[in-house]
Amino acid sequence: MIEVAKRLHTVEEYYFSKKLREVGLLIASGKPIINLGIGSPDLQPPQKVVDAITASFNNPVAHKYQSYQGLPELREAMSAFYKNHFSVSVNAANEILPLMGSKEGIMHISMAYLNEGDEVLIPNPGYPTYQSVTKLVGAKGVLYNLDAANNWMPNLEVLEKQDLSNVKLMWVNYPHMPTGATPTETIFKELVAFGKRHNILIVNDNPYSFVLNDNPKSILSVDGAKEVCLELNSLSKTFNMAGWRVGMVLGNSGHISNILKVKSNMDSGMFYGIQKGAVEALKCSKMWFVTLNSVYKRRRDLVWQLAEALNCTYDKNATGMFVWAKLPAYLKSEEFIDVVLKENHIFITPGTIFGSQGEGYIRFSLCASTEILEEAIARVK
Repeated sequence: MIEVAKRLHTVEEYYFSKKLREVGLLIASGKPIINLGIGSPDLQPPQKVVDAITASFNNPVAHKYQSYQGLPELREAMSAFYKNHFSVSVNAANEILPLMGSKEGIMHISMAYLNEGDEVLIPNPGYPTYQSVTKLVGAKGVLYNLDAANNWMPNLEVLEKQDLSNVKLMWVNYPHMPTGATPTETIFKELVAFGKRHNILIVNDNPYSFVLNDNPKSILSVDGAKEVCLELNSLSKTFNMAGWRVGMVLGNSGHISNILKVKSNMDSGMFYGIQKGAVEALKCSKMWFVTLNSVYKRRRDLVWQLAEALNCTYDKNATGMFVWAKLPAYLKSEEFIDVVLKENHIFITPGTIFGSQGEGYIRFSLCASTEILEEAIARVK
């Protein structure tokens, strides 16, 4: 047996990869499982997006290798999108790099900037991929705790009491997943100043800006942010295009050039038709977001009812396509979701997969129809 690379001993198989196998076996055995665990949009993309990819098939360049930097038309659409929705100016020529989903950007950025032993500030709770990618590249994750008392914002005063001399990168994620917390008026300014004081690259992962959120914000809107900040964004949640794998990283030309050195050695460009579809998505009017969020609002109302039926509490000011709910005292997240799965045939995500600060919480996905959510409520009641 060939021995695996040492890096594989530092990570586990992704939680959803394992748990969904278990859920799949239950379904195969005849159990009517309702899956409220994973945030995979079940709604359709805009029709003009589908039309654009369909029309692209007959273009003579559609099936050739594409530019590592994406179509100029796509980068220009991304630039215009940021100008229109965030009041942020980014140069389409050299300050934007299209990605095959923002998740790959986490790896590309880490490979571009982290050496073995470098330290990385990682939110707890937070997206598990920040931690796993940090381990895979041989760096050291340093968790910083978030909690409801501070509205799930980093306490920079506490962080500055730590030894930050080996910290090279900090992951932030606002609007926050899994809690749905939105950035305060000052937190992005404080993070930019923090990054400058300690020579730390701040990366804001920003895929949930437009889901049930009336005030989208970008860390790049702060004066001088491009010196020490990058931002990741995605079309997955905003335009129901999760399977299309279209994302972007934005920042100054030096940072983008460094990331391109990694990316250009790992793929050969995004399929032409997907890029053409993405261009059309980015041109959508604000009515698209109004319509999308009207659906999610109805669903969220039902998930709130489900949470209450399970004796959980939640924050009505939270945004995004999840509801982060606090369990009654003394209940453990993973034990609780296993009971609900067994007794009610409903799969909910335990907060602990996002870190130790997620203990005592569960996360519901809004990616289910009102009919399915009503059925889930009936089962619990």
